[in-house]
Amino acid sequence: MELPPGTLEAFCLYLARTSALVVSSPLFGMQTGFAGWKVAMIFAVSFLLYGVGGEPLNHSPAPVEFGCLVLREVLIGIFLGFTLQAVLVAVRVGGEMIGQDMGFNMATVVDPNTGTATPVIAQIYEVFFFLVFLALNGHQLILQSLQASFERAPVGKLELSGNLAWTAQSLFSQTFAAGIAFAAPVMILLFIASLLVGILARFVPQLNVMDVGYSIRIGIGLLAMLVTAPFLAPALTGLHRHVIGGIEGVLDALGG
Repeated sequence: MELPPGTLEAFCLYLARTSALVVSSPLFGMQTGFAGWKVAMIFAVSFLLYGVGGEPLNHSPAPVEFGCLVLREVLIGIFLGFTLQAVLVAVRVGGEMIGQDMGFNMATVVDPNTGTATPVIAQIYEVFFFLVFLALNGHQLILQSLQASFERAPVGKLELSGNLAWTAQSLFSQTFAAGIAFAAPVMILLFIASLLVGILARFVPQLNVMDVGYSIRIGIGLLAMLVTAPFLAPALTGLHRHVIGGIEGVLDALGG
């Protein structure tokens, strides 16, 4: 059976955008290599999306033009994955700020997704974030955004909206502020603890602040994390809304 002209090129562009999204999204792991399940998922999703709404290119592009088309698809896929990455950075920043005040940043564990050392507190908050994200069907949201991106920005065109850069900047600033607000309750209690330790050291010079201060901050930090645990659900749900808003912003930029 002979395929219509432009079918293979169009499917390759679908593969390029899907591959960029899967590689750049932390939900699917951040290893630089392609695991077997990733390759299978990329081909399955690309085949499904192309079968549903894909069309062959109306012309056979030259090699240079086709390379530019592939580059465009890669950039769009990376921008879609950047939305989840930006919110994850906000969670990681909040966890590292709490761990820094508690003195836990000296204790790190190897993140199997990235292969790098991650502070313990940040790793705990990242796990909670992904659990809530999956519970709210965030994985379906990512795939739906990929499907919507092919409707807003069809393959085979060299045009790319200039609003993507401004959308990414706005998303990063909003999620960074959300990460600070996410860690604010625990950090305020840790700041009060540090202030009390400083006052205590001022009035009791014989006290060894280094020995007592670390123990007090760690104890108060763990207690604060326990007390504020009921507020994690609404905070993480708010971060999930940031993911939705960021994806909608990227799709609007692609369409406009």
